[in-house]
Amino acid sequence: MPVGDSASPKAAGSPLARRLNYLFTNMHPPGSPYTNAFVAEEISRGSEYGGVTLTEQYLSMLRNGKRGNPSPEVLRALAKFFAVPVGYLLGDLSESQAERVEEEVQFLVAMRDQRVRAIALRSVGLPPEVQDSLTDIISQFRRQMNLPDSRPESGGDASHGGR
Repeated sequence: MPVGDSASPKAAGSPLARRLNYLFTNMHPPGSPYTNAFVAEEISRGSEYGGVTLTEQYLSMLRNGKRGNPSPEVLRALAKFFAVPVGYLLGDLSESQAERVEEEVQFLVAMRDQRVRAIALRSVGLPPEVQDSLTDIISQFRRQMNLPDSRPESGGDASHGGR
């Protein structure tokens, strides 16, 4: 998956803007996307964010690429809010590391769905070959429904002790 794949088209030229928009798009409570105002207020009033003051307008400028060089403190606060490594926002991660962060975000998004959690939890403890068969069955259903295959190899690594 390309880094920042789900970003807003407004952020086309800025890696920071793409990554921020990716987080806003994906990292939020079920059914309640965060607003710039909410994130700015939470960061500004929370002592756990290092006393950073952030305005809705400044956050909007970061997200639309009009501002691109925030202080390390602002980046740390945003990374802490979204629970991602600060290197993801700083651009210090390699492309594969940034993709890994986004895969973890997608995993968290998927785990919001109670049905997905139920399927995952029911497969715990099954032998690896049974888990592989279940993965194949799900892939067949996805193909029948013209859905993209969702990287079955990444799930297989974890079930075979790949972490």
